[in-house]
Amino acid sequence: MVCGTRFGTLVILLTVAQSLTNAARQTVDQELSTILEELWKLDKNRFTAGTDYTISLQGKAGYVTQGSTYARDYASKPLFSYVDEVKLENITTYSTFMKLLDNYELATGTAESVTAEEVKENNAFLDAILETEVMKKAHTYLVGKGQARVDKKQFKTDLYEIWFRVYHRDRNGGADSSGFEHVFVGETKFGREIMGLHNWVQFYLQEKAKQLDYKGYKASRNDLPDADDHVVNTQFSWHGLIKPVGSAFVGVSPEFEVAIFTILFLTSTQKSTHAVVNLDEYQLELVVYRHGRSIGTAYPKLLSSNKRHV
Repeated sequence: MVCGTRFGTLVILLTVAQSLTNAARQTVDQELSTILEELWKLDKNRFTAGTDYTISLQGKAGYVTQGSTYARDYASKPLFSYVDEVKLENITTYSTFMKLLDNYELATGTAESVTAEEVKENNAFLDAILETEVMKKAHTYLVGKGQARVDKKQFKTDLYEIWFRVYHRDRNGGADSSGFEHVFVGETKFGREIMGLHNWVQFYLQEKAKQLDYKGYKASRNDLPDADDHVVNTQFSWHGLIKPVGSAFVGVSPEFEVAIFTILFLTSTQKSTHAVVNLDEYQLELVVYRHGRSIGTAYPKLLSSNKRHV
C-alpha cells in the first residue's frame, strides 16, 4: 500500500512538472508581440486571402520521418489554387525578391558562385524593403534597443551580412549557403533532406513549376487551420525529397519576414532563439538559429489560430 501511494505521488509530481514545463514553453514575449503587431499593421503589401490568393488545405498529412522518400498524399490538388501574379510583379519588394530565387545551388556542399549581377539584385531587394514602413519601423526599434546603427546605409550593410553573406553549411567544398537561401529559397542536404524553404511565394512558384507537391497540412486535433490563415504548417515533397513538417507565413510581404527575423536575430545572442508571440489572431513560436554573424535558419511555428489561445 505504501508502495502504491508513493507511486501515485510520483505520477502526480511528474504530471505537475510536465505542466509547469509546458507553461514555461508557452510564456509569451509581450514586448516582442507588441512590436510585431505594429509591423503587422504596417504591412500594406500583405496579400489578402480569398482576394489576392486562394489556398486549398485539403487533408491532414500523416507522420513521416526525416529522410523519408515517400509520404502518402492527402492533397490531390496544389496548396495554392490562385495567386495574383500581376500584383506580385507590380509590387517592388516582391518583384525584386523573386529575382533572387534562381541565384542559388540546390545542394549544400556545392559552392555558391555569387556574380556581380546577383550582388546587384541583392542590393536592389534591400533598397526596396528599406523604403517600406515595415522596415523603417523595425530599424527604429532596433536603434532604440541599441542593436542597430542609426545610419541607413550602415544598417543595409548589416542586413546584407545577416542575410546574404555566403558561408559553409556543409564541411565539404566551398561556401555553400546563406540565410536568405536557406529560409526563402530552400536547399537539400546529402540528397536526402530538404532544409529551409519557409516562404509562401517560393512555395507557390515551385508548385507551379511542378517541382513541389503539397501532401497536406499539419495541425493538432483541436486546432485545424482555415483557408484564410496567414500561417500554415505543411508537408510536401520537393525535387523528390520529403519535408515532414514545414512552416511558413502565407500572404505576408518579404519585408515583414525580413523585419521580424532580423529583430529576433539582433536582440538575442543565443545560438538558437525561440520566442512565443501573439500576432493578430495567431500564437506562434518564432525560431532563429544563428550561423556566426548571419542567420542559419528562421521560421514561424503555428501554435494556435483563430484566437484559440486567448
